[in-house]
Amino acid sequence: MEASAQAVDRAAFFEWLCRTGDNTLILGHRVSEWCGHAPALEEDIAISNTALDLIGQTQLWLEYAAEIEGEGRNADNLAFLRDAGAFRNVLLVERPNGDFGLTLMRQFLFDAYHMELLRALQSSTDTRVAEIAAKASKEVAYHLERSADLVVRLGDGSPESHARMQKSLNALWAYSGEMFMDDAVDQAMADAGIAPLPSSLKTGWEATLRHVFDEATLTIPEASWQHKGGKTGVHTEHLGFLLAEMQFLQRAYPGASW
Repeated sequence: MEASAQAVDRAAFFEWLCRTGDNTLILGHRVSEWCGHAPALEEDIAISNTALDLIGQTQLWLEYAAEIEGEGRNADNLAFLRDAGAFRNVLLVERPNGDFGLTLMRQFLFDAYHMELLRALQSSTDTRVAEIAAKASKEVAYHLERSADLVVRLGDGSPESHARMQKSLNALWAYSGEMFMDDAVDQAMADAGIAPLPSSLKTGWEATLRHVFDEATLTIPEASWQHKGGKTGVHTEHLGFLLAEMQFLQRAYPGASW
């Protein structure tokens, strides 16, 4: 175990690793739902690859979480055998796909945050965390480039595409703030030098949003109220339906393997 992992409360470290891994797991599953259904072949392939990247990152985060927990579980157990209340993903990533514009806007809002987080984590005092972040950042840089480009193309496209992207931004905005809310777990990680406070990432995220939305001719909503709860296990009904599908095989055939 890393020296930094020994210096921090194990329960807090486990919680933080689950939050990070659950975000990529749930969003990865969400975007995988477009496989075979995207509006164009190129987008079908691209979004499926994004899902694979996110699930691959999940494997690294949740495997480390299981090691820190030290109770004999592994990444598969954490992904497929926890109930909804034990998941720690932000509410944004469990939102339904909606139309392709809503999916792209959700992806962009998360990608911009994800990139800021991974950049900061590469300086983590925990070598394992820094290594995972360095690997993931290469993939997420592409995710962000792609989602930003599509937000611009559709936002500054036809009247209909512009209207749909603005509607998507308006609908998702109240779910974006949870990514930057600090709590005791975040403070413990920051004190140990393992991860930054989420609130410290907001300035960079906002700068990315302003740049992209200016090009996309989209207006950032003025509403300041934000949903929260996902980081502590309080979720919307949408997560339960998602897990019912994602976990079906392992629940129906416990311990099954290929």
